[in-house]
Amino acid sequence: MDEQTRVASFLAENELHAPPTYRVLDLASEVGELAKNVNETTGYGATPDAASVDRDELGDALFCLLALAEELDYDAGAALDESLEKYEQRLEQSGTAGSGE
Repeated sequence: MDEQTRVASFLAENELHAPPTYRVLDLASEVGELAKNVNETTGYGATPDAASVDRDELGDALFCLLALAEELDYDAGAALDESLEKYEQRLEQSGTAGSGE
C-alpha cells in the first residue's frame, strides 16, 4: 500500500474528508511549522548550518499534502513523476533546476 492510499484509508475510516481549500490551509500551516523550526534553530537565519526540522512536523506536512492530493483526486506519485521530469528537462536545457522566474 502506498502512502497516498494509506492517507486515503485513514481519512475514510475516520470521516476526515474536507474540501481542498481546507487542505491547502492545513498544508500552509504545517509548512509554517517547519519554517518556525528552522527560524528558531538558526537564530532566524544567523546560523543556517544549525537548521533543524522536527520529523513529526515533516510528517504532518506530508500527511496534509497527500490528503490534498486525495481530495483533488490526483495521483500524488504521478504528480511527482511530472515534477521530476520538469526539473530534469530544466537541468538539461539550462543547467539549473530553477524556473528562472
